[in-house]
Amino acid sequence: MILLSEAQYNPPLAFFWHAIRSESIQLEAHENYIKQSYRNRCHVLTAQGVQPLSVPVIKGNSSAKIPIQEIEIDYSQKWQQVHWRTIQAAYGRAPYFEFYSDYLREVYERQPKFLFELNVDLLKLYLKLLKLDKPLSYTAIYQVQPPDHVLDLRNKVHPKIYPDNLHVKTYTQVFGKQFVPELSIIDLLFTQGPASISYLK
Repeated sequence: MILLSEAQYNPPLAFFWHAIRSESIQLEAHENYIKQSYRNRCHVLTAQGVQPLSVPVIKGNSSAKIPIQEIEIDYSQKWQQVHWRTIQAAYGRAPYFEFYSDYLREVYERQPKFLFELNVDLLKLYLKLLKLDKPLSYTAIYQVQPPDHVLDLRNKVHPKIYPDNLHVKTYTQVFGKQFVPELSIIDLLFTQGPASISYLK
């Protein structure tokens, strides 16, 4: 089974739960940008609770349809510093923060022009850190109805859609007494380290 998904920013656990059960991953490269989705946002857990982190994009609020590969990141807002400070505050004391943080910071410091490029770079990093050896490809055209051997998750892993098909196991998080599901993969990596892949299985 091929997993078909939009490219997401620091994807949530649901994406990787499906990825580990798929033969390969295909990213939708010919869709139009959709705002208020995981394409440019993720959720992390801080001392104040769940915190959304959003990457500002140029013309992101436009009503016009813009191809995802043409969506440019707005660096005038210094969002990288905000995101990194939030990530440090949230996970600086996590068991595996020092083990993984340099890899993540290096991706942020590249300053890619396009959102799609940033998301692909992050996904490649997480697949590497998870030791999840899955072929990664991109769609050649946009297909409304993909073939039967493709699991179409486009727009189905979404901040406003809870993945009721997942049997979520709890793990120890940095903050809070009650487990918070569906955070970014960085929550799992920084707290569970190499055991993250076992959790996803």
